[in-house]
Amino acid sequence: MLRLVEIDRYNYLSVLDLSVYAEQRDFVATNQYSLAQAYVQPECVPLALYAENKPVGFAMYSLDEDDHQYWIYRLMIDQRYQGVGYGREAMRLLIERIRGLADEEHTCIFISFEPENSTAKALYESLGFVPDGRVLYGEVVYVLNL
Repeated sequence: MLRLVEIDRYNYLSVLDLSVYAEQRDFVATNQYSLAQAYVQPECVPLALYAENKPVGFAMYSLDEDDHQYWIYRLMIDQRYQGVGYGREAMRLLIERIRGLADEEHTCIFISFEPENSTAKALYESLGFVPDGRVLYGEVVYVLNL
């Protein structure tokens, strides 16, 4: 069973040790970069993904300061734990968490990804995300209505 865990002084080093395969590095920012972003953008919520008592991935979401909508900024599963359903389970947990925060003004979740990342596209579409027609910073944008 996967859990979303707050990142703190006791587990941040293990989160920094997580990485994707070399061929996936162009698809997702490093956890170091993401934690730095969360430090300077306090609206970001960085989370470790734990299976049992070990970190297996990282996620980060935000109520974006620019468009005032919820975005899932990051999702990464460590290369040692890919292919067993943690990405899908993490997305379901993130969607559930954001759904609990949503109100009449915030009725959807956005996510973006590199167009070449067919694995991400298939995952997001299977969870109900659809293209919203935008490309931001070279990434296609998908939306899930809550």
